[in-house]
Amino acid sequence: MNQACVRRRMEILLVEDTLEDARTTILALQNEPVDCRVSLVRDGEEAMSFLHREGVFAQAPHPDLILLDMELPKQDGRQVLAEIRADEQLKGIPVIILTASLVHRAVLQAQNLYVDGYMTKPVSLEQFVGTVKSLRRSWLLESLALLAK
Repeated sequence: MNQACVRRRMEILLVEDTLEDARTTILALQNEPVDCRVSLVRDGEEAMSFLHREGVFAQAPHPDLILLDMELPKQDGRQVLAEIRADEQLKGIPVIILTASLVHRAVLQAQNLYVDGYMTKPVSLEQFVGTVKSLRRSWLLESLALLAK
C-alpha cells in the first residue's frame, strides 16, 4: 500500500465469480464511511486483463488492494496470485484472499505464494476495516524503517 492511499480514495479490485458474495462485499463497503471505489471482475483471466490494462480494461485504475477469491473460472485464484507475485509491476499490490476454507491457506503457504491476509466469506465490514488498518500499519512501519536507514 503506497503513501498516496492515505490521502485519496482507495481503489479495490474485487475478483469474485459469485454475484451474491460480490454484492455482499460491495454493500458492506458502501454502507460505511470507507472511501473506496470497487472494480469487479468475475474470473482469473479478466483479473489479469484488468491488472495489465488490456482490451476493455485499457483505462482501468491501478488497484491499491486486490480482494481475490480462490475458486474462479478460467484461471483460479492461485494461478492469478502466482502471476501477480511474478510480475515486477504488480507484485507490490497487497492481496487479500477471500475464502471459506483453511485448505487454501495451506496450499498457498506450501507453494510459497505470499498473501497480505485472509478474509472469510461473506466479508464483513469489521473484518475488512481491520485488514486495511493492519496493511496500513505495516506500510507505515516499512516506511519508517526505510527513513531510518
